[in-house]
Amino acid sequence: MTPPAAWADLPFFREDWPAIRARLDGLAGPDWIPGEDRLFAALEATTPQQVRVVVLGQDPYPTPGHANGLAFSVASHIALPRSLSNIFTELRDDLGSAPVTGDLSPWARQGVLLLNTSLSVTPGCAGAHAGWGWDRLARQAVATSQAHGPVAFLLWGAQARKAVAGLPRPQDLVIATAHPSPLSARRGFFGSRPFSRINDWLSARGDRPIDWTGQGDHAP
Repeated sequence: MTPPAAWADLPFFREDWPAIRARLDGLAGPDWIPGEDRLFAALEATTPQQVRVVVLGQDPYPTPGHANGLAFSVASHIALPRSLSNIFTELRDDLGSAPVTGDLSPWARQGVLLLNTSLSVTPGCAGAHAGWGWDRLARQAVATSQAHGPVAFLLWGAQARKAVAGLPRPQDLVIATAHPSPLSARRGFFGSRPFSRINDWLSARGDRPIDWTGQGDHAP
């Protein structure tokens, strides 16, 4: 569970990570998700210099075998969770198609930081590690990314907005809507067309749009 080199200078890894690691080490391997090999997957997939879009989730899916370390993403052979299914429904309405699996790694490789505000969870117990201090990593990662240029914030739900409160700047794009969960998606998530809005913003800045709908492996 070595911190990714591109992010290793964050204060979190000096001040908070040792205590969190000790807590994880005190649990047996099957007793926390997503496991050592996927814990920092979001930071390994996207460096601070590459970040163009920030998407914040809550914590990994608590069902064993589902989470792959990227917010809202699942392993490619897993059926879509309800929130991700709603995301893909909005994506089809917005851009005409959606990826063929729930693995969002291609988004991450294009500069979409898919970061949960808690990077670990107890199986079957959503939010179990929310008070461990992971949220400080999320804020520091976002702030460090902003140092390299404007970013688009895609904030789904009140928790995502709270997690980055005070960080967005006038030069950033902020799209804040209801969460895509079945309980709230019809209260402002559906019809928000966030994917085309982000691509229009990127294009206006002379930047390459995100390929949201395919499974291409394009570097930013």
